[in-house]
Amino acid sequence: MNLKENFKMALDSIFSNKMRSFLTMLGIIIGIASVIAILAFGNGATSQITGTFNDLGASTVSLSVSNEATKSDALNDKDLQALKASIPTIERISPDKTLNGTASSTYEKKSALAIGGTPDLQYTNQMMDKGLVYGRYFNQNEYEDAKNVTVVSEDTAAALFKGRKDVVGEKINLASVGGTTISLKIIGVTKGTFAKMQGSFDTSKMPVYLATPLTTMAKLDPTVAAINSVTVQVASKDDIESASKQMVRLLETRHDAVGKDFYTATNFLQALDQVDSVLGLFINFIAAVAGIALLVGGIGVMNIMLVSVTERTREIGTRKALGATTNTILFQFLMESVILSLIGGIIGLILGILLANGVASALDIVPSITIGSIVMVLLFSSAVGVFFGIYPARKAARLDPIEALRYE
Repeated sequence: MNLKENFKMALDSIFSNKMRSFLTMLGIIIGIASVIAILAFGNGATSQITGTFNDLGASTVSLSVSNEATKSDALNDKDLQALKASIPTIERISPDKTLNGTASSTYEKKSALAIGGTPDLQYTNQMMDKGLVYGRYFNQNEYEDAKNVTVVSEDTAAALFKGRKDVVGEKINLASVGGTTISLKIIGVTKGTFAKMQGSFDTSKMPVYLATPLTTMAKLDPTVAAINSVTVQVASKDDIESASKQMVRLLETRHDAVGKDFYTATNFLQALDQVDSVLGLFINFIAAVAGIALLVGGIGVMNIMLVSVTERTREIGTRKALGATTNTILFQFLMESVILSLIGGIIGLILGILLANGVASALDIVPSITIGSIVMVLLFSSAVGVFFGIYPARKAARLDPIEALRYE
């Protein structure tokens, strides 16, 4: 009997008992659908999270000062200039100081979070690095001269100026918690910080955000002049390690702190590797738990095939009496088992993709389904059919034709 005939006989047997065949496949369908949905959703979520880290900059280094360091060991503007001048691979460097206070225009008054840094702040700070919509960022001269200028987000502009976003040239008053107030001229407007959050919660209660030169912020609070951390962007991620070591050595030399471990350079690639590792373990664990359904499905396939062998004992005896070989019988039942598992795998694959897309859509995540995952699912389904179909197939193939023909 050739492959085509075996295939046809297997399909005839499966479709002659549709409900039983479906119930047999149900465990495999649920298992495959669960695994595919978890992997697709998990990989999509991982890509989104790692994408956020990449947005922070794969070539970004966080340079910080230990809490054990004295005030004289804190970074200052001259340190920043020395680092940028001495290490060619450094492209941008800026502290990331924040100051809580209130911002007010002639129309509104809001709680505010002011972010201070060098002109490179527009590239190193993710809250304000949203792309300019109007105007420009403050420049080096304005930074050195501590000019009273600021850059706000569209959200801030709309909140303080009754929905208007192009507010370049307008002035706002920024007051610190201590009560000191300065007047700032708006020279630029970036894209909205909370644009994607609209509808999720009441963003009107969120503070407004604005970026100013750190030297200007020091007028409100002189303590911000002591810099405890800076964000550094190097030319390439390949330069991270060497640049990190050079920065630490240079600062230790400038502050006479060699061997004191006051300065630490941490790059986002290290954090990204840790996040990838944790997420990968979690997703694989959940997928493995869901895979238990596949084991149950496989046992169901073996059980129904054993029932099928019992039901078709006389048929097997007749075929063997007419010359069918042991291998022919074995192959017939094994193919039936594989086809059952494969059909279940295909249905589970489709349901898993639909489920992953539905959940991901609700959570604004793009699911990631690879060709490799699809091939793996189909191969695994076939393997389940082979593994759990061998015993029933061997039992059918070893039946004695005389005993089989006597079977009632």
